[in-house]
Amino acid sequence: MRDAFVARFKLGILACGIVLGLSACAVDRTYGAAPQIEVTQLETLPAPQADISYVIGPQEKLEITVVGAEELGGEFLTDGVGDIQYPYLGNVPIGGKSPSEAAQIIADGLRGRVVLDPQVRVLPAELPPLAISVGGEVKRPGSYPAIGKPTLLTVINQAEGLDQYAKLDDVLIMRSVNGQSYIGLYNVGAIQRGNYDDPRLYPGDIVMVGDSPGRRRIDGILPFIPLVTSAVILLDRVGQ
Repeated sequence: MRDAFVARFKLGILACGIVLGLSACAVDRTYGAAPQIEVTQLETLPAPQADISYVIGPQEKLEITVVGAEELGGEFLTDGVGDIQYPYLGNVPIGGKSPSEAAQIIADGLRGRVVLDPQVRVLPAELPPLAISVGGEVKRPGSYPAIGKPTLLTVINQAEGLDQYAKLDDVLIMRSVNGQSYIGLYNVGAIQRGNYDDPRLYPGDIVMVGDSPGRRRIDGILPFIPLVTSAVILLDRVGQ
C-alpha cells in the first residue's frame, strides 16, 4: 500500500510539473496513449487565413481568371475529388485547397512555361454557406451558420445548450490552419465563470462536447492537464 501511495504521489508531482511548464517553454514530446498528439506552448488556437474557411470540394464550379491571358480563364468544374482539368497543365489537384492556395498552384504551373509572371484568381461560382459543426453532448448536434463573430458559448447556445451528461471541462475545438491540424481543449465552466476568454470560432471549425471519437484519441493527455484557468492547444500530426 505504501509503495502504491508513493507511486501515485510521484505521478501527481510529475503532472503538476508538466502543467506548470506548459507556459514556460515549448513541450516537444508526446503524452499518454496518443503518440500523434503534441502539447504546444500556444495559448489560443491560430486564426485561419482570410479564405481558409472555404475549401474546394467535388463537383463545384470555379471561376478562374489569369490577368492578361483571358484564354486561360473561364468556368471549370471540379471532378469527384475536387480536381480540375486545366489548359497546358492537365489534371490539377486542388481538392481541399482554399481559393488562394489553388490560385498559387495554377500560377506555379504556368510560370515560365506559358505565362512569364501569372496573376491568377480562383473564386467559387457559388459560395456554399459557411458553417460550424457541433457534436457530442449537446442537445441538438449539427451544422450552424457562422454568422458575425461566433464564439464557443454562442455556438453551444445555437445547439440548444449542453446535454445533461455533458462534461464542462471536456470540450474540443478542432481547426486546420495552413495544412496543420490543431485541437483546443476548453473548460466551458471556467469560461462561464470568466477565468479566461470565450474563444472565437471560424467557419469550418468542429466543436465536440464530452465523449467523442476525437476525444478518445487524447484520453492519455487529459489526466495531466486539469483545465481550470486556461486552454491547452495541441498539434494533431495525423491531421496533416
